[in-house]
Amino acid sequence: MAVEKFEQLTSTAVPLPIENVDTDQIIPARFLKATTREGFGDNLFRDWRYDKNDQPIADFVLNNPIYSGEILVGGKNFGCGSSREHAAWAVGGAGFKVVISSFFADIFKGNALNNGILPITVSEDFLVKIFSGIEADPKATFKVDLENQELTISATGDKTSFDINGYKKECLLNGYDDIDYLLNIKDKIEAFELAR
Repeated sequence: MAVEKFEQLTSTAVPLPIENVDTDQIIPARFLKATTREGFGDNLFRDWRYDKNDQPIADFVLNNPIYSGEILVGGKNFGCGSSREHAAWAVGGAGFKVVISSFFADIFKGNALNNGILPITVSEDFLVKIFSGIEADPKATFKVDLENQELTISATGDKTSFDINGYKKECLLNGYDDIDYLLNIKDKIEAFELAR
């Protein structure tokens, strides 16, 4: 599955200042029966977004029309819990291309990267600045520059760098999944085999 190329993104953000968001909260287990990615975004944070009668819970952030964008900002320890890849499918299916937190569970981080979603780890102080910026102006924008590995708060110019695995960075920049990457270097693989 090829992914969309990611170079730069400037977007508003949806704030979710909750720590220890686990994968069962991201996508409840009862929705894991599907074998394709379609429809998972509709059930992102399902039990927080809807009541038992399937009515939207008005004060949940994803139901609040003042927040929008392709960036989800979560609290510390985002994506903990079970290893379900469906959590990344749900985040991507809801239209998010970037998730920002001060700490990610490793498995969620890997699943996000494998599905074309950029998880950005920032310091706790910078995360507070992001949440404060959104609180002051829900239409505040943030610039993500993957090539230079920088995240900027547009309104203030505050900037931070972020780490990313070099291989995963190359895949995101080129829109490759793991198979696409191997096909891209097929000539080098064949040359190596011939030289042996």
